[in-house]
Amino acid sequence: MIVRQMRSELRWMLRRPRTLIGLVGLCLVPIVFGFGTWLATRDGDGGGGGGLEAILKGNGLVLPIFTLFLSAALLLPMVASIWAADGLAGESQHGTLRGLLIAPVSRVRLLGVKFFGLATMSLFAVTLMAVVGVISGIAFLGNDGMLTLSGNVLSGWEAFGRIAFFVVLVTFQMVSIGAVGLAISACTEHPLVVQASIMAGLIVFAVLGSLPSLDWLHPFLITNALPGLVDVMRDPIPTGQIWDSTLLAGCYLIIGLSLATIRLVTKDS
Repeated sequence: MIVRQMRSELRWMLRRPRTLIGLVGLCLVPIVFGFGTWLATRDGDGGGGGGLEAILKGNGLVLPIFTLFLSAALLLPMVASIWAADGLAGESQHGTLRGLLIAPVSRVRLLGVKFFGLATMSLFAVTLMAVVGVISGIAFLGNDGMLTLSGNVLSGWEAFGRIAFFVVLVTFQMVSIGAVGLAISACTEHPLVVQASIMAGLIVFAVLGSLPSLDWLHPFLITNALPGLVDVMRDPIPTGQIWDSTLLAGCYLIIGLSLATIRLVTKDS
């Protein structure tokens, strides 16, 4: 029965227009960035662009990592917040959550199904964006291997391994933010409140993370942990910052799911 519920949740999520629009928007990011970089470099080695454009030319396998890194701050969390908002607050707004709560199904299982949908769609979205990034990078920028931040070049299979690893890391960050969104979603019946809360929280975290006087707070801000993920572009990979950012995301995940569970098991409408 649980498998049928999971399949039903995924079908319901994939059929929503906002999901399709979000996925299309994510796919456009690497395409637009790859095309723009190609325009900047098409006239020669630098094409007058220099800097980042010169580095990316012939290094197309960096494009999926670069675009995912840029999107991890706001764009991907925004998509995750939409799914978290629809998971519980959306159901409540349409009057269907009450029927789910009085059904002979554990409320913890219900939350598990909603979280499964969020996690699966997050993995799908990040993977789809990475695949489009690989195709766009090779098509627009070429493929001479992956130039790392350490200065050496990785072969194709090593580069694909780095991309897959980065997809897992970014997905976990996205899911942890979505779990906090589920906690907020369990407390309201207005999906826009969930989305606005997540986006406002990320913006506030970014502002707090830029203030040197609050350096004692920075290790607890998930936005400050994201830059450490770029270490996947080094060879060998230093695991310190990656582990710290993943551990912090895990804490947000546990807190979010715990609060969502507490609220859902006591919810009477």
